[in-house]
Amino acid sequence: MSSFPSSPSSRRVWLATALPALVLGAWSLPATAASLTSDDPLKSPQWPTLRQQYLGAGSVVFDPRIKVVGPQFADDPMSVPIAVDATALAADGEKIVRMVVVVERNPIKKVLEFSPNAVLPKIAFRFKLEQASPVRVAVLDQKGVWHVGTAWIDASGGGCTVSGISRNDGSWSRTLNKVQTRYFTDVLGNVNETRLRVRIMHPMDTGLVAGIPAFYIENVKLETEGGQPLFTLSLFEPVSENPTFSFDFNGKPPPALRLVGADNNGNRVFAEVRS
Repeated sequence: MSSFPSSPSSRRVWLATALPALVLGAWSLPATAASLTSDDPLKSPQWPTLRQQYLGAGSVVFDPRIKVVGPQFADDPMSVPIAVDATALAADGEKIVRMVVVVERNPIKKVLEFSPNAVLPKIAFRFKLEQASPVRVAVLDQKGVWHVGTAWIDASGGGCTVSGISRNDGSWSRTLNKVQTRYFTDVLGNVNETRLRVRIMHPMDTGLVAGIPAFYIENVKLETEGGQPLFTLSLFEPVSENPTFSFDFNGKPPPALRLVGADNNGNRVFAEVRS
């Protein structure tokens, strides 16, 4: 093992040659992480860790066919609208298995997982945003490849760490898990699509506010009377209070459906959905 030089002159030479190497070693990403960051359109140093944590070691590509649409600035960080559309990927013959939405700089990063099954691979909803952040939408195809779309949303912050309106006024206990549904036709001029909008009353507490534990809807699915799922949703704390979701059908949905689910305290969600 080499030792620190003893003479003053040799110390100056040693420091001049050693410090650049130390600085590079402290701040450079590993080669694999650096390559993953270089592929990221936002060049985020957090992306390699995020990718490994939520997508694993499978193939990942940034894909312009995954559309992520949100506001440039979130006026209300507790209720940020976002629309995700992977129909262009499906139109190219890829079967969509699952869609995962992650907000990179939120204290709780995963927002939801969506399996479209018998509905189109797109969804609109609202979420909480703690600070300006990349929003990642990863779409898994049947070959095991993740196709990632990205948006940047600016915000004043604080959306995850303050309590919602129904929690503050106490109304949540009177409306808990009540469901409203409505169908729309001729969606954005497309006569072949039918939109289902679902609203579920729930405080969706993140657990990040002092004295209020995490309390949120965990899962929701739309199914036929025979129990066949048309879509499934796994929800997490960053979904907005009293969440509203929009789903699109190619054509007309079955006339009688059921929306079923539960929150993390075991309270059930149930509603009949009729066209």
